[in-house]
Parts: sequence; C-alpha cells; structure tokens
Amino acid sequence: MRPTEPMRPKGPTGPARTGAALALLAALLLALLPTAAEAADAAEAAPKVALSQSKGGKGGEITVSGSGWKPGALLMLLICGQSAPGKGVIGGTNSCANTDGRAATVGAQGSFSQKLPVAEPPKPCPCVVHVAGVTGQQDAVDTAFTVAGHPTAPLPEPSGGGRLAVLASVRLEGSSGVLVWFGAPARREVVFTVGNLGQTPVKDPVFEVGTSHGVFSPQYEERQWRGTLQPGRKALVRLPVELTAGAHGDYQVSVRYGGKVLVEQPWGVGRPWGVLLFWLLLAVVVPAALFRIGMAVVDRTRPAGGRRPSTRQRPHRLPERAPLPVPPASAGDEPTAVLPWFTPRSAPSENSPTTKGQS
Repeated sequence: MRPTEPMRPKGPTGPARTGAALALLAALLLALLPTAAEAADAAEAAPKVALSQSKGGKGGEITVSGSGWKPGALLMLLICGQSAPGKGVIGGTNSCANTDGRAATVGAQGSFSQKLPVAEPPKPCPCVVHVAGVTGQQDAVDTAFTVAGHPTAPLPEPSGGGRLAVLASVRLEGSSGVLVWFGAPARREVVFTVGNLGQTPVKDPVFEVGTSHGVFSPQYEERQWRGTLQPGRKALVRLPVELTAGAHGDYQVSVRYGGKVLVEQPWGVGRPWGVLLFWLLLAVVVPAALFRIGMAVVDRTRPAGGRRPSTRQRPHRLPERAPLPVPPASAGDEPTAVLPWFTPRSAPSENSPTTKGQS
C-alpha cells in the first residue's frame, strides 16, 4: 500500500498571500495620503502667535508676531489674567489689561509684528497674550506669558452643565423712534437660536451682551434668559441691547456664554441730525432774543431829553395868533377886504403903487 499523502490547503501559496497583503496596505496608504496632506495644510494655515520673551515685568515691552492670519485683518493684542492656552480667557476681556492693549493690521503675507507693553491684568496669573481678530478673521490665539511680580491663583473649576451653541443666523430686531433722531439711546433686540449640545439641562442661562465701536473691546452686561433648555433641544433667545445717548456709527454686538463668544452682529446707527438742527435754531433764536432785550433796556434807560418821541403822543400845536386889527372905514368908502398875508400898511394903495411888472 502507498502511504497516504498529506492534504494541502487550497488557495494561494505563501508568496502570493504576502503580495496581496502588501497591495492592500499600499492601497490604504494611498487613501490616507490626501487626508494627511489636508491636515498638514490646515495646520500650516492655522493662525500662529510668537512672543519675543515669555516673561516680563510691568513697564517692560515685548514683541508679538504672528503668521497664518487673513491679510488685511485687524487684530487686538491684550495681556489677560486667569487664562491658559486651550482654555481661553476665563471672564472674557474683563480679565485683561484693556487700557494697555494694542491693535495690529495683518500684512499681505498673512503676518504681523507689534510691540506690546507689559501691564498687570486685573485678574491673577496664569496669564496669556490674547490675540483676537476684530474685523475680517475672528480667530483667537492665546500664548502663555508670565507677568513678573503679579499674583498667581489656580484657575476656577469649570461650572459644568450643558453646552450651548448657536444653530441659526443672528438678526437684530426693532426700529429707532423719533427721539433717537434727537439723540435718545438706540435700542434693539438680538435674536438667535441656541441648542443644548451637552448631557445636562441648562436652566435660566446668563448671557453677556456687549457692544464695541472701532478697535475698542466690548463692554459686556449680563442678560438672563428665563427657561430650561433640555439636552438636544433648541430655543429662540431674545436679548435687549442698548447704546449710549447720541451714539452713532458702525457698532458690533457680541453675545457670549461661559466665556465663549456665541454671536457677533454688525449694527449701523445713523447720526442724530435732530440735535444738529436744534443747535442751529438755538444759534439763531438766542442772539435775536438778546438783541431785542438789549434794545428794550436801552430805551428804558435813555434820558428823557434824548428819548425818541413816541408815535402815540399827539403833535404839539402852534400857539394861536391874535387877529390883526382892522382900521375903521371912512364915510362913503366901501370896506376893503384885507388879505391874510398883507398888513394894512403893506397893502398896495394909490399913494404907493406897486412896482411889480414895471421896467
């Protein structure tokens, strides 16, 4: 009997199997190459910030430079306390040295360089140099920085709760009344839709609403929204916003929650032309009234001899003249009528004829 031959597995042999595995691996690498290239491009395109030194004392100066920003964008540079890279500025710009901030404009290559004075922020360190876009690009980058001699304190623990995010476009509702044309404060309502992306409900959230003009940072005020937002649900939020009296120009309304800006909406406010019209009328009416008052005072204080005659007074009459005596008529003579402009002695007679008309 022949010995039984061992059974051989059907299919490709070892070298063929290895080649198939290598082909599959190459296909996977080719599929992943575009993703890696896109990630590298995104990393290069992300805005970056570098500091000339990571530590400085009050009164000193550092150079802040950056790259990867949108050309022509206007940036705001601040030193902020109670902050850390990756966690943001806790408390917003109220934790920053706003009076010592600087503005920078991004060049055509997407880079900038600006000197920034070292100042102590109102909150303790850890501190950062906060660079945020004001116009154009709205990105924000925080770089760690130590203010020498400034007190330090641990960062506050996150409050937890749900995460709110804006789900729809933002708009401003309302109109200006007639009084705004005369300098009254302009009022609007910022309306937006938020959704709870967290795992816990949010009850009566407190938003911060602020307005900014030009390169100045917003001044925030708290606005509480009444209601409970369950996880995965959305709600329409209306928050009032008001400007100061006489404010006009281009403003920007910002709404933030939990230290994060949720909404930014431009707001153009017209000039209060009624105030200008009021001052023009005042400049005409007041001098005219003062002139009339002055003339009345002059008329009353003028001496009696130099006072102008009033139109209501009767004109003075001339004294009546006595009638001229008429000589008695002689007998047989007819009475002679005496003209009023002749006296008896100057009237012509036979003895003294008039010489008028004689040569």
